[in-house]
Amino acid sequence: MPELSRRRRQLVLAICCLSLLIVSLDNTVLNVALPSMQKELHATVAGMQWTIDAYTLVLASLLMLAGSTADRIGRRKIFQIGLVLFTLGSVLCSLAPNLEALVVFRMVQAVGGSMLNPVAMSIVTNTFTDPRERARAIGVWGGVVGISMAAGPLVGGLLVDSVGWRSIFWINLPVGLAALLLTWRYVPESRAPKPRRPDPVGQLLVIGLLGSLTYAIIEAPAEGWDSPRILLFAALAGCSLIGLLLYERRRAEPLIDLRFFRSAPFSGATVIAVCAFAALSGFLFLNTLYLQNVRGLSALHAGLYMLPMAALTFVCAPLSGRLVGSRGPRLSLLVAGVAMTACGLLFAAFDAETDDVLLFTGYVLFGLGFGMVNAPITNTAVSGMPRSQAGVAAAVASTSRQIGATLGVAVIGAVLAAGVAGTGTPRGAEYAAAFVDASKPAWWILAGCGLCVLLVGALTSGRWALETARRTAQRLEAPTGVPAGDQEQASTVSRA
Repeated sequence: MPELSRRRRQLVLAICCLSLLIVSLDNTVLNVALPSMQKELHATVAGMQWTIDAYTLVLASLLMLAGSTADRIGRRKIFQIGLVLFTLGSVLCSLAPNLEALVVFRMVQAVGGSMLNPVAMSIVTNTFTDPRERARAIGVWGGVVGISMAAGPLVGGLLVDSVGWRSIFWINLPVGLAALLLTWRYVPESRAPKPRRPDPVGQLLVIGLLGSLTYAIIEAPAEGWDSPRILLFAALAGCSLIGLLLYERRRAEPLIDLRFFRSAPFSGATVIAVCAFAALSGFLFLNTLYLQNVRGLSALHAGLYMLPMAALTFVCAPLSGRLVGSRGPRLSLLVAGVAMTACGLLFAAFDAETDDVLLFTGYVLFGLGFGMVNAPITNTAVSGMPRSQAGVAAAVASTSRQIGATLGVAVIGAVLAAGVAGTGTPRGAEYAAAFVDASKPAWWILAGCGLCVLLVGALTSGRWALETARRTAQRLEAPTGVPAGDQEQASTVSRA
């Protein structure tokens, strides 16, 4: 990619952030609409889980394929295809006649979404080559997540209460078309000098692993953990994982380069991404149903209740980006871990949902924690890696996020489904009491996710961890002849 002027780089960043905005906004808006969708489509808790996880599951399965394909045939080209598919999928979702069709159309959205965020991050990585400038750009990227979290519940609640839940998908149409036209006009095409070859076997193993694991977790409360079908899918997940590790290790150009994980910061960022986004998706799923089905709030009022969490995410995301650029990821990760753990403990041990002051305190803590965690995940994942593999590295980070989001909804939803089974319709007294009781172990799970962010963040941001990152960067650069500028970049990041 040719060197661009500062103004052009900022424009490219803004265009890429548009894609992040529609994807992130779609998720936050959807959560607010869940109770309305549940009522109209006569869906169970498991049905609501599938409306979310059908999207995140397909997304997680295809992100690495999209990243490597973009490196091979052109990042702008794949990015544009993704915008078209995501926008088309949004229109189809708004027309879905039943739950089954909605789940299928969400999967169409996900195919397009898999070509957006990791490819956009790869474009940003190749546009902003200076480590500090890149960290600031990633902070802006994280700020867009905060904007979507702040605007999503309000916009979603307003649309659901005034027009209906189908209207939440309409907002993707103008933004998607605008991003498509601006990409065609201003984003230069770029490819990797030595892109990886396709890995269909590895791709199938990833799909088998994530699909079978998610199915087993979501459907187990209804079918029983010891049912033959659930055991079959659990065994399929285990076999897929073993097969993936054995097969990818033998390939010269694997879908997942296992050498990446020799870097403790990269491995830590992957684990932290899974835990943080599991906590986020579980938090949103749990609170949306609680505020509307238990407290009886409207979609708009539920969105207003969660505004403190969204506002803190919006404020802290760019702050975290600047901290990562100037002082490295350690401080941001420690603050994030402490805040998310404290939030989970407030609800699990102190019944924060029964008191508005504690409730809003918990929301503020979670917004602080999630706002601080996103930038160090992204920066650690892509920094120090050769730019020729930027798409794959960014896709691994994005895949970790989506795996976390999928597991968060699956696990938290399974806990809730088991607790409210047979208690009547939502908003009934028996259902409300069962929901509050079932949410206790769910909040302990979320507190555990925050504690994992804290411990893994502390372990993988020290001197020993940075040394493993330096050695890994040397191994990855040596065979591909990466220019000295990239080597200097890797060493700069390792000292950060």
